[in-house]
Amino acid sequence: GLLGMIAEQLHHKAWAGFHFEDLIFPLFVFIAGVSLVFSLSKTLQQTDRRTAAIRILKRSALLYFSGILYYGGFSTPFEKIRLLGVLQRIALCYLFAGLLFCYLKPKALIGACAGLLLGYWAMLSWIPVPGHGPGNFAEGANLANYVDQQFLPLRKNDGDHDPEGLLSTLPAIASCLLGVFAGLILQNPDLTDRKRVARLVMLGLGCLAVGWVWHLNFPVIKKIWTSSFVLVAGGYSYLFLATFYQVIDVWKFQKWALPLVWIGVNPITLYFGGHFIDFEAMAKLFFGGPIGAALGPYQELVMARTTLGFGFAFLRYLYQRRIFLRV
Repeated sequence: GLLGMIAEQLHHKAWAGFHFEDLIFPLFVFIAGVSLVFSLSKTLQQTDRRTAAIRILKRSALLYFSGILYYGGFSTPFEKIRLLGVLQRIALCYLFAGLLFCYLKPKALIGACAGLLLGYWAMLSWIPVPGHGPGNFAEGANLANYVDQQFLPLRKNDGDHDPEGLLSTLPAIASCLLGVFAGLILQNPDLTDRKRVARLVMLGLGCLAVGWVWHLNFPVIKKIWTSSFVLVAGGYSYLFLATFYQVIDVWKFQKWALPLVWIGVNPITLYFGGHFIDFEAMAKLFFGGPIGAALGPYQELVMARTTLGFGFAFLRYLYQRRIFLRV
């Protein structure tokens, strides 16, 4: 039924395809691209490219190291250290997208984004994997997984490969660049609000159309961050941004969006907090066991909403006390 479909969207696709849950991570990468336009433009206006580049390097290094700590840091045996993960991927995307933004003009940025997506598709489609040949996108048989098997040292999250692996970092940088394009639209003083929203919507629909057509040849797969996945996730990200911009900035309906502010000022805290505070286990204290069983098909949805509620309560507490963790 409908509730089952909603609950299903709150879980990642096992491999190919797309659920709402698969949007969360690339949306963070996309927003990193949007925000770097405003932060680095200010730095470039006040200083120079070298200063901006040093700032990018410092912030990326700090975020990367935070990712190392998140996965256990040096409390685990050396071989258990995870060199690539969610925060490390965001750090690398910010690093390369930020440097490209500082040194390239918008048209060249578009070329770089297209080159990353087409280049990644070409590599996975045409470079043969020993024992599997070229163009195999199955788990463990594709080029991205093979590169991890051969060249990514220490801990890998999925056995001998990682969903935030080496080769798939390239299209992830393109995800960040899609956010940069959105930031340039929002920053452009020559555009009216109506034109900004229209361009974001057009880009969103265009990315979705190309992404799902490309899916027929190059499947939408989050775990290897395929080029079609970049466009589908980017398309939804553009549409979400256009909607929020219209409602919050143009129509000024802002009070309802306060929980989004709590997330926006403390995303790293929420990520680390979810590592040390088990919000799902807290939800089970209320809706697990016989109460959960009595809810029947509604249990999973109620559990998901309660878990989310505890997360928002944690962020609200931090916001009210002006506690922020920034990189």
